[in-house]
Amino acid sequence: MEQSFYFEYVEKYFPGLVLSIVEKLNERNGALSYLYRDMLTPRYSVDGKWASVLANYTRVAADVVALDSELPLKTRDTLEAVTGDIPKLGMKLYLTEKQIKDLDAMIATNVNLDAILQTMFQDAPRVIAGVYERIEDIFLSELSTGVGLSTRSNGTGVRVDVKYKTANQKKVNVVWNGNAATSTPIDDIQAVIDASIEDQINLTDVYADDYALRAMYSSDQVRQRYAFSVGFVGSNIPNLSFEKVRSLFMDEWGLTLHRVARKIKTEINGVKQNHAAWAEGRLVFTAGTNVGDLVWTECAEAQAAHRVADVAYQTVDEYMLVSRYSKNDPLREFTSSQAMVVPIINNVDRIYTLDSKTAKS
Repeated sequence: MEQSFYFEYVEKYFPGLVLSIVEKLNERNGALSYLYRDMLTPRYSVDGKWASVLANYTRVAADVVALDSELPLKTRDTLEAVTGDIPKLGMKLYLTEKQIKDLDAMIATNVNLDAILQTMFQDAPRVIAGVYERIEDIFLSELSTGVGLSTRSNGTGVRVDVKYKTANQKKVNVVWNGNAATSTPIDDIQAVIDASIEDQINLTDVYADDYALRAMYSSDQVRQRYAFSVGFVGSNIPNLSFEKVRSLFMDEWGLTLHRVARKIKTEINGVKQNHAAWAEGRLVFTAGTNVGDLVWTECAEAQAAHRVADVAYQTVDEYMLVSRYSKNDPLREFTSSQAMVVPIINNVDRIYTLDSKTAKS
């Protein structure tokens, strides 16, 4: 690794540019959002390991005893944890020799500075967003199934199993999709609520993908329940929408319904492809919107003793390290990102799932 060919520009503009990229990626203006940012709390790990805690806390009423009587002994709640090593995420892009020559020509002819900087640092947004996208990929699969996977990874795969409770993973009476007349989404959801009440868990939110939502929109039982809830009289029940079903969830169970509509783009051997990280047709019920931690630790290169001479570094969100450097044979100008970070769900006994694609046997 050698110093960037454009070190003066990198030294002057790279820090501020990276900061503006991060701010833009995190804006809520219709662009892609990241669910993990809303549902996880960043937490630093000293030893480079993550842990998911399962705490079976139950409320047991105190006994009524006579004066001067011995208090009855109760059993203590269990506390379990699953652990693992924090994986390393990262990617790099480069300017080719042709792009470098074109950039040199732009500088020599005094082209507008904004155009020069846009060309020079065009890879920075991609390498930063790439790490965010992979975290979201792992988190969506983890939240919907209890197992976080790095789908279509060009390197070593990630598999994080936070051990969802089998008893909390529910199935439906009749598969929802394609069975509008016979499926019973209201009953299936009520069964989840009943189980949570039995477990003394106060569910507040539910997350569902479009596959499950569309099946609910067409379900006769859901349509009739909505019509009843709004006092509609007649056989021509209006078509349902997300907002209508969302209001039904709040009226029926006091749950806030969230739509999960997200694709993750990956690239392997130059081929780009979209995939859905969320398990198709899955509903996830939570007791609050914060479900765990974004656990991170420093990369080795983040420490001053391990930084490579002449490489320009910039830290993003504490856990990500963005670098700018050059190489020869062939001539390349690189921008790279690396991070040791993983989304981890805690208190999994407070999470329930409902698989609308699988019927009870």
